[in-house]
Amino acid sequence: MIILTKLNDQEFALNHRLIETIQENPDTTIKLSNGNTYIVKEPLEYVLREIKNFEKGVRA
Repeated sequence: MIILTKLNDQEFALNHRLIETIQENPDTTIKLSNGNTYIVKEPLEYVLREIKNFEKGVRA
């Protein structure tokens, strides 16, 4: 799971394995396979980096 911030400054943990799409328009919108959509403060590059870092830690 990765930690992200909603537009109301509320942090939450997101199961990144459910992500189907991530778009910046200009806010970062994440759509999940279960139908949920989240708009977060973090830019696309940050989200991708956090996913990569999490996966590295799991494999280590």
